[in-house]
Amino acid sequence: MTTIKRHRQSPIMHRMVEAGGLVFLGGTTADDTSADMKGQTEQILAKLDQFLAEAGSSKRHLVSATIFVTDLSQKPQMDAVWKAWIEPGDLPARATVGVADLGKGTLIEIVVTAAKA
Repeated sequence: MTTIKRHRQSPIMHRMVEAGGLVFLGGTTADDTSADMKGQTEQILAKLDQFLAEAGSSKRHLVSATIFVTDLSQKPQMDAVWKAWIEPGDLPARATVGVADLGKGTLIEIVVTAAKA
């Protein structure tokens, strides 16, 4: 039987769920939605570092990422921050999806899965 551990409960989800040697992080957005794509991406990646560390993992152990953006023309700004954050040899499988709306001022939301360290 797989043990499931849940962390950081909100009214609608747990921020992190551990199961089967993996850590699943729910959609993460920036706190300061007045920032541009670069700034929001930097905020999110800092949060992911923190959440992954709390769950006993790190960006070096990412296996997948799904990134939702409201304007695909801003993807190069997001990609630049992403590439500065993670080493080329540690890049996970990734998809970037254009969406109509993520909420007022939210330009980007990132969902990741990582292996336990």
